[in-house]
Amino acid sequence: MVMRLSEADHDKVSAAIAAAEANTNGEIVAVATPISDPYHDVALHWAVAALILVLAWAAWRPDWLQYSYDTLTGGWHAEPTLGELLTFLMILAVLKFTAVLLILKWMPLRLALTPGATKHRRVRRRAVAVFKAAAERRTVGRTGVLIYLSMAERRAEIVADEAILKLTGDQTWGEAMAALLEQVREGRPAEGICAAIGQVGVVLAEHFPRSEGDRNEIPDKLIEL
Repeated sequence: MVMRLSEADHDKVSAAIAAAEANTNGEIVAVATPISDPYHDVALHWAVAALILVLAWAAWRPDWLQYSYDTLTGGWHAEPTLGELLTFLMILAVLKFTAVLLILKWMPLRLALTPGATKHRRVRRRAVAVFKAAAERRTVGRTGVLIYLSMAERRAEIVADEAILKLTGDQTWGEAMAALLEQVREGRPAEGICAAIGQVGVVLAEHFPRSEGDRNEIPDKLIEL
């Protein structure tokens, strides 16, 4: 089940962003999405695997194929021809293929059968695309940071603008990611986002302390896609 964010959650995240940005020239963008990718190709891959298994089964035990044919037809046909057996095999393979595709329309199962590395790549790719649209180069000092949460996959990404990348690495955001995902696993995504915002704010304040002429360049709000 995908977790929902309430109006109160939005207010909580907005307040957390404002508090974190009070001490830095950096700008924080928080984005939450139900899912980062439909994973249609994953369902297709499993359906193809089922089809290949049917063909492999027939190649391994052709006598079982004939037995299945005889069982289905009630044994009324004396001896099936090669063409009849191959037609039966084709129908069986297509049925298996279609059945797996239909079963994997149920997203929880499709996600469960999606490799973790695939989820990671898709979430990362979507986060980068969202960052380019919502935060990249939208600040004068190139100090935007995106906190991106994909709730169905229970994965998150932190993507930073070029000025921040020069002073930080992936390990910089470890505590923020850990704080976020810990709360998400417990069913509190808003609290997780707020915790990550606090940690990101600490890093930004260290490297980009707030200057006198700083202004709020990106609205302090949670974006739901």
